[in-house]
Amino acid sequence: MTRPCASGPNPVWHSPGVRETFRQRLQEWFETEGRDLPWRRTTDPYAIMVSEFMLQQTQVATVIPYYQRWLALFPSFPALAAADEDAVLGAWQGLGYYSRARNLHRAAQQVVAEFGGTLPPDPAAIQRLPGVGRYTAGAIASFAFDLPVAAIDANIARVLARLLDLQLPVDSTAGAAELWRAAEALLPAAGGCLHTSSLMELGALICTTARPQCLICPVREWCAAEDPELLPQKKPRRKLVQLEENCGWVCDGQRILLERQTGKRWRGLWKLPLLENLSAYRVAEAPPLLEITYPFTHHQVTLALCPAPVPEVLSADQQWFPRASDGLPAMPSPHRRAALQMLAKG
Repeated sequence: MTRPCASGPNPVWHSPGVRETFRQRLQEWFETEGRDLPWRRTTDPYAIMVSEFMLQQTQVATVIPYYQRWLALFPSFPALAAADEDAVLGAWQGLGYYSRARNLHRAAQQVVAEFGGTLPPDPAAIQRLPGVGRYTAGAIASFAFDLPVAAIDANIARVLARLLDLQLPVDSTAGAAELWRAAEALLPAAGGCLHTSSLMELGALICTTARPQCLICPVREWCAAEDPELLPQKKPRRKLVQLEENCGWVCDGQRILLERQTGKRWRGLWKLPLLENLSAYRVAEAPPLLEITYPFTHHQVTLALCPAPVPEVLSADQQWFPRASDGLPAMPSPHRRAALQMLAKG
């Protein structure tokens, strides 16, 4: 059996009439079954950009309260552009992947500097902003300006891979090219918002990773997948690397010591000080006070929190903070979790 691809015999890719029927069937389903999400109630390019940044690698239910608080604090491109980075990182705390917050902050500053605070309806210009790739640019162009521009997130990639019965890893160059060709072939002449929203929602609610609900799929007659749960294919995962992160728990009365991260990973955030950075650190015979593990890309990190004395001299990146949960600054989630557990012990 020849398996369909974007350039293959499946009529949905070549027949304008079939494509129109496909879109209509999908959009009718979406208008009845689509979720009422806050960012779907607006066409404000800024609010939509905020939602797209937050939804990268974070679930919808987690994002909603952060999205609402963010817009209350920073309601526009100019408001965010003028904000202090510490305030931006503090508002983002808990969402993780803080480079998204820094990129969003820089994007707002660029929109103000280059476009007077108003995002233009130009996908190419949008894609030149920090942190904006092909998907995000297409999504903003579709949702904010209703342009018929392709956008492929994980949900849409899964839908397209199954429609095509794509036997290529979707994270490979060849697989991604097939998906983008398919996405562009399905575009309507106008009305990008409804089209992209419908495809995305189908992946979120019906064409799910596990146990897809094929029997109630509104476009099942055009799906070529023989075994949907085996798709999409992805390249083999890299071997998990184990790392250790040894930090000190340093208290001085009602104060705890933190140090500011200067590297690329968590730049600008405060974390528990590395033992090697504590000038008065001595190797302790006692076991760690606390150990937690957390993932980071293809790493599994064990964070060991050890008792350490008050250093004689603080480095430029170290600072005392109140020994209270509400006195903590913006911190990476694993370090904040460890600090809160220690504070709870008293």
